[in-house]
Amino acid sequence: MANKMRVLIADGLAKEGSSLLKQNSQIELMAFDAIDREELKEKLPQVEILIVRSRTQVDKDLLETARNLKLVLRAGIGLDNVDVPACTDQGIVVMNAPTGNIVTTAEHTLAMIFAVSRHIPQADATLRSGKWEKKKFQGNELRGKTLGLLGLGNIGRTVADRALGLGMRVVAHDPYVNPEAAAKQKIHLVSMDELLTTADYVSVHVPLIKSTQNLINEVALRKMKKGAYLVNCARGGIVDEKALLTVLSEKHLAGAALDVFETEPLPESSPLLKCQDLVLTPHLGASTEEAQVQVSLEVADQIALYVGEGVLKNAVNVPNVTLEQLNAIKPYVQLCEKLGSFATQAGPQNVKKIKVHFEGEISTLNRELLTLSVLKGLLSPVLSTTVNFVNARKLLKERGIRVEESFEQECADYNSLIELTLSGDETFSCSGTLFGKEEPRIIKVDNFNIDAIPTGHLLFTKNVDQPGVIGSMGTLLGTHGVNIARMHLGREPKKAEAIALINIDSEPSSPALDSLRKTKGMISVKAIRI
Repeated sequence: MANKMRVLIADGLAKEGSSLLKQNSQIELMAFDAIDREELKEKLPQVEILIVRSRTQVDKDLLETARNLKLVLRAGIGLDNVDVPACTDQGIVVMNAPTGNIVTTAEHTLAMIFAVSRHIPQADATLRSGKWEKKKFQGNELRGKTLGLLGLGNIGRTVADRALGLGMRVVAHDPYVNPEAAAKQKIHLVSMDELLTTADYVSVHVPLIKSTQNLINEVALRKMKKGAYLVNCARGGIVDEKALLTVLSEKHLAGAALDVFETEPLPESSPLLKCQDLVLTPHLGASTEEAQVQVSLEVADQIALYVGEGVLKNAVNVPNVTLEQLNAIKPYVQLCEKLGSFATQAGPQNVKKIKVHFEGEISTLNRELLTLSVLKGLLSPVLSTTVNFVNARKLLKERGIRVEESFEQECADYNSLIELTLSGDETFSCSGTLFGKEEPRIIKVDNFNIDAIPTGHLLFTKNVDQPGVIGSMGTLLGTHGVNIARMHLGREPKKAEAIALINIDSEPSSPALDSLRKTKGMISVKAIRI
């Protein structure tokens, strides 16, 4: 028993997967359907692998007791209840099971579309109360209608496939999907405004991040066609619930269907419960027997690979390699991921080609692993799908984005150098290296030489190279309560332009960014989080 790895299931797991775990001779299993948090804290110091679903909150408080924890595995795709950065800080690998509930969530989206179109919940309720209101609940066919998908990841594409089979026309908005790739699935990519104004049904399939918080606000809702329907089975907080109620009360929309909410469980006092034009379900997107079985089998397979071979499958904070390989290459992995994250936030949209170039010592290491680190950094800030070192290339291929790799063993100025070039609406490049053995640095952006630390909140600015601009920036940031930690400058005298990469202590507000953009001599301002 001493050599076995201790595994604890906190929130239950389908018997098909838990049986496989029990049969694994390399683990000692403790299984609970819903373990109390205090009891979990008592047991966690002896646990090496923790398996959770959506109930257990894996936060800093819980992790304080996790002295021997090596792996947290979320039995599902979402990681809202797992503090991934906190796990990473403690050297804990985080995995999810991303494929088991794609079809289930897509089917629930379609079920909600059917339900809201044919008034099924309302008709059922009135019939049970003794009424026969056939005329009142006359609905709409889906055939010939336009479905607009906000986000075209795995679930969005699956919804599209089913909707096309129903005779619907499908349009989508996703700035990170190549139009040609979408067209192969008979999906027409459009702007968000065009989607809102033309779709009969708008279905949300984006992650809940800063840029999508209240993405569907009152302005967006009023842009939708009169008589259209809204469906959200993605994440609560993307749709402004108060604004939705206002627009529904005015009969601008014919109805809406929500499976997710700003606060979950939905409070009994929520005004959503009183709205007759809403279909509501309690976050059932992944709740089918088939999905739970598939997820449990996926979890059992990942645990077996981890304890048997040290292989990290579907890891979200480290690459899928042996632990021995990871320790040797870890500083370069971090550099590559940070450089990719910076490039996707600072560079162009509609990227069609990515070129990764290695020079010096880094070119002799596992270049596939390092390229995957770049791609993970590129995609993670912008996709609803969880990006890891298994699916990064596949996600790029699905979006019609080509990846080119090259290397040189000689490097003139540094021990190692990585250069990343994005070709899209414009061409953008940046280069990075390690100072010492493990300190990442950005040393070049386009033709500007610079020495910047890629971490935390940053501002990336470009301005006319003239007196007063930098001073104005500092004054404006101070006025808006933004503290500058470091400022790194670069100049290109031939163009009379300059750039700045500014490390700041907190996220800049929209008014602060607007003020910076209006500064005399300013060309562009981008807020970046790494």
